[in-house]
Amino acid sequence: MTTLAIDIGGTKLAVALVDEDLRIRDRREQPTPASKTPDALRAALQVLIEPLQRQATRVAIASTGIIRAGELRAINPLNLGGLMHFPLVQTLTDLTGLPTLAVNDAQAAAWAEYHALGGKYHDMAFITVSTGVGGGVVSNGKLLTGAGGLAGHVGHTLADPYGPQCGCGRVGCVEAIASGRGIAAAAEGSLAGCDAKTIFIRAEQGDEQACQLIQRSACTLARLIADVKATTDCQYVVIGGSVGLAEGYLAQVKAWLAQEPATYHVKLLAAHYRHDAGLLGAALLAQGE
Repeated sequence: MTTLAIDIGGTKLAVALVDEDLRIRDRREQPTPASKTPDALRAALQVLIEPLQRQATRVAIASTGIIRAGELRAINPLNLGGLMHFPLVQTLTDLTGLPTLAVNDAQAAAWAEYHALGGKYHDMAFITVSTGVGGGVVSNGKLLTGAGGLAGHVGHTLADPYGPQCGCGRVGCVEAIASGRGIAAAAEGSLAGCDAKTIFIRAEQGDEQACQLIQRSACTLARLIADVKATTDCQYVVIGGSVGLAEGYLAQVKAWLAQEPATYHVKLLAAHYRHDAGLLGAALLAQGE
């Protein structure tokens, strides 16, 4: 059976056909609609899935935000604009006529990365550092989603009580500091207005402020990982996302984590499935694996 997998992110939409053996076919993507309204998202998804849906027997969605009872509910409304309470499962069921499952994208990615470890470890966490900071936890071989879909949203734990306000409404969240949006928001002077990708490029060129912004993000993430280790006693933490997988970023995180007490050390890995972990994790969950 072939799964039509959909990944809905704050900056891009991706779709692909995923076979039972997790082989990806016909992957397509486009930017998330700038207006981020229900009509705009529905129209964009319809265009993306139309050439592929006849080849699929089910739909699996990995989406940013909280997924509760098939609805998309954004913990950080800035990431998805006006899409609070978007009926995600019903919309795709109406568009395709196929059985549809939806899960948070980081939770889905955690499940894919857990499978990539080959069943050797039963306790792991996945953290994505991208537009925001998200996460997923596998405990004793089971993916934790929570009764309300909130489980694993580690980006909204406290990093600095005097830090910047996060889009979720709290002050000093990890996401407000370590994410791509957080890195860009802290830029000043010659870097003001630059996005995270540009700041990474400037850091490679030796720009001192750019290097400091990335270092601040990596240090914040390392402290988060120590907290996750203390909370879950996980055996591995897998890092993904456009910032998390950027050249040299994981090495900085490892260096900062090494400065924490040994009790909080844990093995760190880059995401095996890179930017397709959400698609594949959703497909695995739809397969019942």
